[in-house]
Amino acid sequence: MMIYVLAGVIVLLLAVVGFLLSRIYAFKLDNPASDKGDRDASLRNTWNKFDELLTSLLTIHEIGIVNAGSIKKEDFFQTVVESACDLIHSPRGSLMVLDSAANELRIVASKNLSKELMAGLSIKPGQGIAGRVFETGETIFVTDPEHNTQYKDFIGYDEQKDPFIALPLKVKEKPFGVLNLHLPKDKESFTDYDLKFLTLLAGETAITLENIKLYESIENFYLEMVQTLARVIDAKDAYTGDHAGRARKKAHALAEELHMPEQMTKYVEYAALLHDIGKIGIDGSILSKPGRLTDAEYAEIKKHPAIGYQILSPIHFLGPVAQMVLYHQEWYNGMGYPEGLKGEEIPLGARIVATIDAWDAMMSDRPYRKALSREIGISELTKGAGKQFDPQVVEAFLKLESREWKDAGLAAGGE
Repeated sequence: MMIYVLAGVIVLLLAVVGFLLSRIYAFKLDNPASDKGDRDASLRNTWNKFDELLTSLLTIHEIGIVNAGSIKKEDFFQTVVESACDLIHSPRGSLMVLDSAANELRIVASKNLSKELMAGLSIKPGQGIAGRVFETGETIFVTDPEHNTQYKDFIGYDEQKDPFIALPLKVKEKPFGVLNLHLPKDKESFTDYDLKFLTLLAGETAITLENIKLYESIENFYLEMVQTLARVIDAKDAYTGDHAGRARKKAHALAEELHMPEQMTKYVEYAALLHDIGKIGIDGSILSKPGRLTDAEYAEIKKHPAIGYQILSPIHFLGPVAQMVLYHQEWYNGMGYPEGLKGEEIPLGARIVATIDAWDAMMSDRPYRKALSREIGISELTKGAGKQFDPQVVEAFLKLESREWKDAGLAAGGE
C-alpha cells in the first residue's frame, strides 16, 4: 500500500509539473513580443503557485505516511480545508463527509463559517449543490447562489451568498464527501490553475484518507490479536481472572485524571492490557506455584517484561506501549528491574501500570494467599509511594479509587 501511495504522489506531481510547463510554453508562444519584465512576472507567479501546491500536497501526504497512527480524522479534514483555502486564496471553505448511518452529508471541517450553519446543515445525496456533486461525482461552480434553485434552502447565512465551487472527494471512484470553496472577493471566477490544483489536492486527500483507514484496520487487527494473547495469559495465570481487562479500565481513568494527551492515554490503556503478555514465555508451573518461589524461579519471572517487549516492539504503532511494558516492574527509587531506572527515568505510562498492577494483585486471590482488604491495599500503596511507586500516581489513583468506592456504596444503598 505504501508503494501505491508514493506512486500516486509521484504521478500527481508529474502531472502538475507537466501542466505548469505547458502553461509556460504556451505563454511564450502567445506572447513573443511581450517584454521581459512581463514574462518574468508571469513565470514567478507560475512557480509561486507550483510551490504553494507542492507544499499543500506534501503537508497532506506527510499526514498519511508519517502521522497516520496519531492524527484524528477531524484534524486531517481541517488540514485539507485550510490547505485548499490557502492554495486558491479562498476566504471560506468547508468539507462535508457522508454519515452512512443517517445517509446525510455533514460538515466535518470548515474555515470562517458560522457555528449555526455548521450545526444545522445536513444534506441528503442528490439534494442541493453538494448533494448533486456527491451523487454525480462532477465538479460544480455556482456563480449566483442566491438565484440558484438547487441552493435556495441554504441562503439563510450571509457567507453562503458568494460564488463557490464544489468538488467531489472520492476513494476508488466511490464518493465519500464534498469540498466547498468560496470565490475570493477580488476574483471574477476560478482559474484553470485553481481547478487543476484543487482536483490534485482532492486526489491526494482521497489517497491519504485511504492510507489512514488502512492504518486503522491494521491497528485494529493487531489490537484484537494482542487482546486475545492477553486473555490467554489471564487463563494461564490462574489467579488473575480478568486482570488485564480491569487494569485497562483503571489505566484509562487514571491517565485522564493525570491529564495525559488522548493518544498517550490510549497507549497507557494498551500497556495495562498487555503488561503481562511476556508471561506467555514463562513456565505455567511457576506462575501457579502455591508456595514461595526459589531464586531460580523468581529469576524466570523477572524475564517477563523483556519477553513482552520483544513481542510488542516489532509492531510499529505499539512502540510506546512496548516501552511501558518493559519498565512496568521498575521502582520509583531505582530498586526495580530490568534496568534499575529511577523516578522520571521510568515512562509515566509504566509508573501508572505499576500502581494498577500492584493494586489488582493485592485485591485478588493469589496461589499463596487470599485477597487483601481494601484498607490494607490503601496502606500498602501509601507506604510504597516514593519507594516502589510514583507518589503523584498513587495520589491520583487513590482519589479515583475512593470516588469509585463511594459511588458503589451509594448505588448499593439505593437498592
